[in-house]
Amino acid sequence: MVKQLPTNTTPTIIYPDSDGQPMADNTKQFRWIVTIKENLELLFINDSHVFVAGDLLWYPVQGDNKIRQAPDTMVVFGRPKGDRGSYKQWEEDNIPPQVVFEILSPGNRLKKMAEKFKFYERYGVEEYYVYDPDDNELIGWLRSGNDLEIITEMDGWMSPRLKIKFQLSSDTLEIFSPLGDKFLTYVELNQLREQERQRAEQEHQRAEQESQRADEATKQLEQERQRNAALSALLREQGINLEEL
Repeated sequence: MVKQLPTNTTPTIIYPDSDGQPMADNTKQFRWIVTIKENLELLFINDSHVFVAGDLLWYPVQGDNKIRQAPDTMVVFGRPKGDRGSYKQWEEDNIPPQVVFEILSPGNRLKKMAEKFKFYERYGVEEYYVYDPDDNELIGWLRSGNDLEIITEMDGWMSPRLKIKFQLSSDTLEIFSPLGDKFLTYVELNQLREQERQRAEQEHQRAEQESQRADEATKQLEQERQRNAALSALLREQGINLEEL
């Protein structure tokens, strides 16, 4: 009689890479998400162990694919850069995102935002920032023990983790890097790159012009030397020595 071996009936848990929700509800929200995410990428471009992502599903609990959020932007210190379909925390040395950004849109509801807040508070986010571009309002929370506590004054606030500074003008939010460089949109970054290209081209043209002028001056000096030498030779043939005059 052949003994039947027990079969493993535990179902495989699938962690989808998409929740079926759009990244943004409008162009303004999308622009802000991309601006913050891309500028943070640039800020940590030389640090191989800072992972920045936008609209990436974060699963904090292994075995439960219902517990998840997709922050508009998240930053994880201590994890390598690289492509991911989702952020499964148990595969990332159990390191949660330390900094999270959300950009409000008219589609955001109070209940949904409250659920996000409790999620981020429960699963270890250290800094949580919410910006409403329509009302130009920035709210931030900072972890204290097990709780996220509100930051009372955001204008002029510097992120403890990112070292970036937030400034609220009368009509918009401005974010500055640790070196004081303003976060720019993709279009502004491209315009700045084009300005730098044009400046480099102008410098190259000036250098070429200077080199050409130097070459011309050298040629003129050489021609003058040759004329003087020819004149001296002609005078010596006629018995005139300029050195004796």
